[in-house]
Amino acid sequence: MNIALIAHDKKKNDMVNFAVAFKDILAKHNLFTTGTTGKRIIEATSLKLHRFLSGPLGGDQQIGSKVADNDIDLIIFLRDPLTAQPHEPDILALMRLCDVHNIPVATNLGTAEVLIKALERGELDWRNATE
Repeated sequence: MNIALIAHDKKKNDMVNFAVAFKDILAKHNLFTTGTTGKRIIEATSLKLHRFLSGPLGGDQQIGSKVADNDIDLIIFLRDPLTAQPHEPDILALMRLCDVHNIPVATNLGTAEVLIKALERGELDWRNATE
């Protein structure tokens, strides 16, 4: 699966801790991040990942483009709902794209953990689900 990892500034430590905790699961997948978040994850885990530009420079839009091209299967975007800064990635535009293309999105650690554990158990194969 192709997984995107994005975090607002005040959630970057949480994202790094999440990546450390679930490193073995994440290592089995293709990871895409915005610039600064990716740098911090690499420093803490040595996971292989593709870093796009930082959020303020359009990294979230680059990930959005992959969503539109059907190249992302899951997004974990740890957002700061109370003090997000104007320069930080736009969660609303990315969530809209995910809703259009039926891509699961976690915006907090609780949902991120549920999705990653479902992925580990092989229960997050929504693209192959029958109706």
